[in-house]
Amino acid sequence: MNIKIINKSSHNLPHYETSASAGMDLRANLTESITLQPLGRAIIPTGLYMELPVGIEAQVRPRSGLAAKKGVTVLNAPGTIDADYRGEIGVILVNLSNEPFTIENGERIAQMVIAIHERAEWLEVDTLTKTDRGSGGFGSTGIK
Repeated sequence: MNIKIINKSSHNLPHYETSASAGMDLRANLTESITLQPLGRAIIPTGLYMELPVGIEAQVRPRSGLAAKKGVTVLNAPGTIDADYRGEIGVILVNLSNEPFTIENGERIAQMVIAIHERAEWLEVDTLTKTDRGSGGFGSTGIK
């Protein structure tokens, strides 16, 4: 699948690191570093703009290493980039650690997954099909 992209950053385009990678790293495009204080958040620019085909979305997700090692994650994970959005891709990062975290230009801050999605049409009914689970939610399946 080809996706139109404009790169106004000084970094290479996002790419898959391995042949089996689902996501591509997004990098911070900064003129000066940004420090996130504990529980602080900021929208980090990437310098990327793209035109997704209708029926395709881009999901912005945390990088596991950044989350595990530094406590920094994507606040609205996964963030969705819709096919009709044409603005700069920004990543909302939050620092959930007890230490300040400094983001440098070019730092890998998130990953982006390209995904096909469906549009739903509602069908209003009076009853739903019965299942073994029924209305049990939030841990009710017994799986530990």
